[in-house]
Amino acid sequence: MSADAIDTGRLTLALNDLRLPTIKVIWPDFAARADKEGWPAARFLASLAEHEMAERANRRIRRNVEEARLPVGKTLDNFEFDAVPMVSKAQIMALAAGDSWLDQGANLMFFGPPGGGKSHLGAALGLALVENGWRVLHTRTTDLVQKLQTARRALQLEAAIAKLDKYHLLILDDLAYVTKDQAETSVLFELISARYERRSMLITANQPFGEWGRIFPDQAMTLAAVDRLVHHATIFEMNVESFRRRAAIDRKAGPGRPPTRASIKTPSD
Repeated sequence: MSADAIDTGRLTLALNDLRLPTIKVIWPDFAARADKEGWPAARFLASLAEHEMAERANRRIRRNVEEARLPVGKTLDNFEFDAVPMVSKAQIMALAAGDSWLDQGANLMFFGPPGGGKSHLGAALGLALVENGWRVLHTRTTDLVQKLQTARRALQLEAAIAKLDKYHLLILDDLAYVTKDQAETSVLFELISARYERRSMLITANQPFGEWGRIFPDQAMTLAAVDRLVHHATIFEMNVESFRRRAAIDRKAGPGRPPTRASIKTPSD
């Protein structure tokens, strides 16, 4: 066996032990190019290291996207900002960078009627944050409440809430669909309290704060929850016509029919 073959084998084993899979794959081509073009050793090593770091970042983003459980296809690029004029695209893009507001544990709250784009915008913002290196978890509020209730019955609520600390942003979609008649939702209050001024939350809700009395067991808890959420929060009121309703009108109108004449018949029509 030649000396070159021996050295190649040693290098392969070393790169395996050092967990440098990208360098293991690309180094032969880079070495050939370095020899041909007369690269200094520092340039050769720097190029290998930069590619390894870039691939590690890409793998981390892919893991975090999968872990975030975001709905597929919801991006800032395909969100119709023109249809929601009260939401500043520039402000959303600034929030997508993360930085100070996530470091401070600040919150975002999207209010508005069903179909107005709250869930899309929340998920799209979550995806942008993941792509910028932050850890995000997206969940329906009812699903998370059920999991926390299960943890409480097993006397593991504190541990379950602590596990959520690894996420810089917790997206709670459709908070208004949680009601105290479904189950005790004091676990939701405990989650809000635990993350207060430490970790951020993004909440979408159809109902304004005045209607939250049906979510929490008593008025004092409702006021305390709202107080903690809004203390460091940016609130977006997205009171626009439902995207789904407009799409249904467009489908019913068909090609060539003036939109002003389109209508959706109610059962009484």
